[in-house]
Amino acid sequence: MPIDPPTSPARRTGPSFVAEVSSNHARDLDRSLAFVGAAADAGCTGIKFQLFRIEQLFAPEALAARPELLARKDWELPLEFLAPLAARSRERGLDFLCTPFHLEAVEELLPHVSAYKIASYELLWNDLLRRCAETGKPVVLSTGMASMDEIALAVGVLRDSGCVDLTLLHCVSGYPTPHRECNLAAIETLREAFGCAVGWSDHSVDPAVIERAVHRWGAEMIEFHLDLEGSGAEYTSGHCWLPQSIGSTIEDIRRGLDADRDGTKTPAPVELLDREWRADPSDGLRPLRSTRASLEHE
Repeated sequence: MPIDPPTSPARRTGPSFVAEVSSNHARDLDRSLAFVGAAADAGCTGIKFQLFRIEQLFAPEALAARPELLARKDWELPLEFLAPLAARSRERGLDFLCTPFHLEAVEELLPHVSAYKIASYELLWNDLLRRCAETGKPVVLSTGMASMDEIALAVGVLRDSGCVDLTLLHCVSGYPTPHRECNLAAIETLREAFGCAVGWSDHSVDPAVIERAVHRWGAEMIEFHLDLEGSGAEYTSGHCWLPQSIGSTIEDIRRGLDADRDGTKTPAPVELLDREWRADPSDGLRPLRSTRASLEHE
């Protein structure tokens, strides 16, 4: 069932837009800080990084079978970046989010983050869910690849562990995601099933998809991958936006939402002069007789 447009939270206040830097920071603090500026300039409300260590992300068997995974150590975010990134985000009016990929990361992020983001791949890891929920901070959970039963179990663990501010992101873990596989109607499925804030984690890099998620399905959060200029580690995978394209999309969405107004049917200011030039009901001629009388004295 589609959402009721007049009561959709996104239609009332507009969604939050969170730029996911992922591994495009190149372990360079200046470049990382530049992402904060680019996200703010594009109209975002938040920015998100990831905190992982390869040896704690993949099992030894996986690293032995796929030694190329070790090259992703170059994607690890240095711990010392957290404080300056959080401070710069606050200066630019952005929420600072980060995804922990090991249990110790939850504590390491605690002084810095506005909210924890849990990735789709970690949705089944109850210990991580509990550790994030127990901090009392908001939690954003992506649901890519998950069944409804798996999502229900995860939501139950989060809520039982103290999470009272939960956002579920419908997500398709394809990089990039073809627009025909986005299944945006699942946003409403999650809303009805779990009664919490819902949104869309985008891998389509398609303005039409994001606009549909907001205007048709009331997404309250839009998360998307961002690169600065196309040289980031993940850009070639095809799922990252550039600042200008996402900025224009955000601007279009907000302009569209502003056009909704409050729904009261009354003459708009731009119509007031033309009201006097409507056909008079006595003879069907324009303008109204009262206006004609004023014309005779011009």
